[in-house]
Amino acid sequence: MFLIDIDYIRPIEEIEARTAEHRAWLDVQIAAGHLILAGPKVPRTGGVLIGRGGTKDEMVALLAQDPFQIHGLVKCQVTEFVGGRFNRALADLV
Repeated sequence: MFLIDIDYIRPIEEIEARTAEHRAWLDVQIAAGHLILAGPKVPRTGGVLIGRGGTKDEMVALLAQDPFQIHGLVKCQVTEFVGGRFNRALADLV
Protein backbone atom coordinates (compact mmCIF):
# COMPACT_ATOMS: atom_id res chain seq x y z
CA MET A 1 0.00 0.00 0.00
CA PHE A 2 1.03 3.59 -0.45
CA LEU A 3 0.51 6.79 1.48
CA ILE A 4 0.69 9.70 -0.95
CA ASP A 5 1.17 13.11 0.63
CA ILE A 6 0.43 15.94 -1.80
CA ASP A 7 1.48 19.54 -1.25
CA TYR A 8 0.30 22.43 -3.41
CA ILE A 9 3.23 24.41 -4.81
CA ARG A 10 1.21 26.94 -6.79
CA PRO A 11 -1.46 29.48 -5.72
CA ILE A 12 -4.86 28.07 -4.80
CA GLU A 13 -6.44 29.81 -7.81
CA GLU A 14 -4.32 27.65 -10.13
CA ILE A 15 -5.24 24.56 -8.13
CA GLU A 16 -8.96 25.35 -8.34
CA ALA A 17 -8.73 25.86 -12.11
CA ARG A 18 -7.63 22.19 -12.45
CA THR A 19 -9.62 20.62 -9.60
CA ALA A 20 -12.42 19.21 -11.81
CA GLU A 21 -9.83 17.47 -14.03
CA HIS A 22 -7.98 16.17 -10.98
CA ARG A 23 -11.18 14.79 -9.43
CA ALA A 24 -12.16 13.10 -12.70
CA TRP A 25 -8.71 11.46 -12.78
CA LEU A 26 -9.17 10.36 -9.15
CA ASP A 27 -12.56 8.82 -9.99
CA VAL A 28 -10.96 6.71 -12.73
CA GLN A 29 -8.13 5.56 -10.46
CA ILE A 30 -10.54 4.70 -7.63
CA ALA A 31 -12.79 2.74 -10.01
CA ALA A 32 -9.71 0.87 -11.32
CA GLY A 33 -8.69 -0.03 -7.76
CA HIS A 34 -5.38 1.88 -7.81
CA LEU A 35 -6.57 4.33 -5.15
CA ILE A 36 -8.83 3.54 -2.22
CA LEU A 37 -9.04 6.92 -0.52
CA ALA A 38 -8.56 10.53 -1.58
CA GLY A 39 -9.21 13.83 0.12
CA PRO A 40 -7.96 17.35 0.81
CA LYS A 41 -5.89 18.34 3.81
CA VAL A 42 -7.35 20.69 6.40
CA PRO A 43 -6.39 23.46 5.97
CA ARG A 44 -6.37 23.06 2.19
CA THR A 45 -2.64 22.97 1.49
CA GLY A 46 -2.72 19.72 -0.47
CA GLY A 47 -4.24 16.29 -0.19
CA VAL A 48 -3.72 12.70 0.87
CA LEU A 49 -4.25 9.52 -1.14
CA ILE A 50 -4.09 5.87 -0.15
CA GLY A 51 -3.06 3.67 -3.04
CA ARG A 52 -2.60 -0.04 -3.49
CA GLY A 53 -1.10 -2.55 -5.88
CA GLY A 54 2.04 -2.61 -7.95
CA THR A 55 5.42 -1.22 -7.06
CA LYS A 56 6.37 2.19 -5.79
CA ASP A 57 7.77 3.05 -9.23
CA GLU A 58 4.45 2.08 -10.82
CA MET A 59 2.55 4.26 -8.33
CA VAL A 60 4.87 7.20 -9.04
CA ALA A 61 4.28 6.69 -12.79
CA LEU A 62 0.51 6.57 -12.23
CA LEU A 63 0.60 9.77 -10.17
CA ALA A 64 2.52 11.49 -12.97
CA GLN A 65 -0.70 11.25 -15.02
CA ASP A 66 -2.64 13.36 -12.49
CA PRO A 67 -3.53 16.74 -14.04
CA PHE A 68 -2.17 18.45 -10.92
CA GLN A 69 1.24 16.91 -11.64
CA ILE A 70 1.04 17.37 -15.40
CA HIS A 71 0.56 21.12 -14.85
CA GLY A 72 3.25 21.41 -12.14
CA LEU A 73 0.83 22.35 -9.36
CA VAL A 74 1.85 19.83 -6.69
CA LYS A 75 4.70 17.93 -5.12
CA CYS A 76 4.02 14.32 -4.09
CA GLN A 77 5.74 12.18 -1.50
CA VAL A 78 5.03 8.46 -1.90
CA THR A 79 5.61 6.18 1.09
CA GLU A 80 5.15 2.44 0.73
CA PHE A 81 3.85 0.62 3.82
CA VAL A 82 2.42 -2.72 4.88
CA GLY A 83 -1.07 -2.48 6.38
CA GLY A 84 -0.52 -5.09 9.07
CA ARG A 85 -3.29 -4.01 11.44
CA PHE A 86 -6.67 -2.97 10.14
CA ASN A 87 -10.37 -3.00 10.88
CA ARG A 88 -12.00 -6.17 9.49
CA ALA A 89 -14.31 -3.98 7.43
CA LEU A 90 -11.24 -3.08 5.33
CA ALA A 91 -10.06 -6.68 4.78
CA ASP A 92 -10.83 -6.63 1.05
CA LEU A 93 -8.78 -3.46 0.61
CA VAL A 94 -5.50 -4.53 2.22
